[in-house]
Amino acid sequence: MAEKLLERKDLDPKYMWDLTKIYKDDAEWEKTYSAVKEEIKKIGSFAGKLGDVETLKAALDCIHHVESKVSELEVYAYLRFSEDTRAEDAKSLSAKSMNLSVEYFTTLSFFEPELLSLPDETLKAIVSNDELKDYQILLSRIYDKKKHTLSEEAERIIASYGEVLSSPGEISASLEDSDMKFGTVKDKDGNDVELNGANFVALQSSNDRVLRKNSYEKYYTNYEDHINTFTSTMQANVKQATVSAKLRNYASSREMASDSERVPVIVYDNLIEAVRRHMPDMHRYVALRKKLLQVDELHFYDVYAPLLTDDEPKKYTFEEAKQMMFDTVKIYGDEYLNTVKKGCESGWIDVYPNKGKRGGAYSSGSYTTDPYIMMNYTGTLDSVSTLVHEMGHSMQTYFSNKTQKYQYSNYTLFVAEVASTVNENLLIENLLSKTTDPKERLVLLNQYLENFKGTVYRQTMFAEFEKTIHEASENGEALTPQYLCNLYARLNEEYFGPEMVVDDFIKYEWARIPHFYRPFYVYKYATSYSAAVALSEGIRLESQGKATGNIQKYLEFLSMGCSLDPLDELKHAGVDFSTPEPVDRALNKFKEVLDEAEKCVEQLLSNK
Repeated sequence: MAEKLLERKDLDPKYMWDLTKIYKDDAEWEKTYSAVKEEIKKIGSFAGKLGDVETLKAALDCIHHVESKVSELEVYAYLRFSEDTRAEDAKSLSAKSMNLSVEYFTTLSFFEPELLSLPDETLKAIVSNDELKDYQILLSRIYDKKKHTLSEEAERIIASYGEVLSSPGEISASLEDSDMKFGTVKDKDGNDVELNGANFVALQSSNDRVLRKNSYEKYYTNYEDHINTFTSTMQANVKQATVSAKLRNYASSREMASDSERVPVIVYDNLIEAVRRHMPDMHRYVALRKKLLQVDELHFYDVYAPLLTDDEPKKYTFEEAKQMMFDTVKIYGDEYLNTVKKGCESGWIDVYPNKGKRGGAYSSGSYTTDPYIMMNYTGTLDSVSTLVHEMGHSMQTYFSNKTQKYQYSNYTLFVAEVASTVNENLLIENLLSKTTDPKERLVLLNQYLENFKGTVYRQTMFAEFEKTIHEASENGEALTPQYLCNLYARLNEEYFGPEMVVDDFIKYEWARIPHFYRPFYVYKYATSYSAAVALSEGIRLESQGKATGNIQKYLEFLSMGCSLDPLDELKHAGVDFSTPEPVDRALNKFKEVLDEAEKCVEQLLSNK
């Protein structure tokens, strides 16, 4: 039975992050906020003067100093709001930080249009000027955006609408995290179990099928009850992306999103085509699940159920989880391992769920803060994997910030899930290396298969859903609740195959996927996972003495920030996304893991 959530004030402080290292309290945040508002005004004083190299350098120095402070304020406010989304003081900080960000970008809106309005000869000379060597890559990338940059007035207007354009996602999140109440559901013994966004996945991982079914149906009944509101927020989200793309002379919102990271659109298409080629193996995995669970029908509330139903899932204390993480990451060397240990001891991590806390997990930090981790730890192997995953993010942030100047420290979203997933893969491989027991191996192999399912197949399904609804909107089709729900149900049927019962509730699941409000982000999980498979396999080979240089190249990749284009960074580490080969290679690994899992199942069944 799931434990009752506590109020945050009742949690042990040693399991909370330490935000006092950013600001000692909200009052200090407010003081810094007021000072940064004044500093933002200084940026405007450079308008009309960017043709002079010395002035341009001073402007860039000022911009990046102010931007780092705006980011620091945003991070603190976001973390505070995540602690308890009901808290009015945290809501106020979050709203003010968003307003400050809009003010910053509105003030800055003159910069790129003015710079790009300079004669080509002048601009090329500026880009190559030694006085601006610290900014040459940045300036070159700005120059490449010339045909998609609007007039200064138009850019200022668009920037001033920043908060409005982000409101669909904020409304959706507020509805889910603060307003929707799920109440309680019955378990197999008739006990009442609290249901909320933070514990839903944990309940879906229970051995109690009655609890899984009841929590699943009640959870999505809430989404059904609010589906018109969620449809409205999604319509607004897609429309703002398609309109923005049209204004900026892009053929589609997907092209605009890809160009923002200098990644060709073909990478997205290659992913979907490759995953669909490997769909039979996904269907095999679904069939294996049904066989091992020994159910007449496999439903979506069985998707996260433990495969070995005669045992309760093994639980790990947080101290055990940390040790498992240390054992995994020591493969990278002392600097990495010691930094992870230091982070665990110095308040990087907010561990346990509490009432009002944002669901899920994330890593977040700025150039001037620690790379904090928020999670809702429940003691399952999946929670351990989440810890290792988020630490991968935080360590990439740590190394990028340590190695790069501010303007090149923020790695792109395209590579943002690579380091986290490499860590997850190495965790499972490390645990597999320590057991020959078929039952234990099956649990671990299933975790591996679940990661593939959730990160490659499922995220690609999300990507196909997103691609389809944006294209529909661009073609003038209405995104009605019926259209969105029917499309989502059809994709689930195709991706999960004939052994899965596509019940009516699954069609509402799209409404709870927050990443759709960051257009064309989800596919990067799948490409990142594909890259991570290649990298983790290379790291393992080196640890076994069968290769050299892979770990060093990987650590260099973690330190690159955005100093190279993302495909070039991955190529440096040994993964080439100019072809579908990395996706095919990853899904071949999925097939190998599935083959072994099937053998374990046969061995276990034959022993009964």
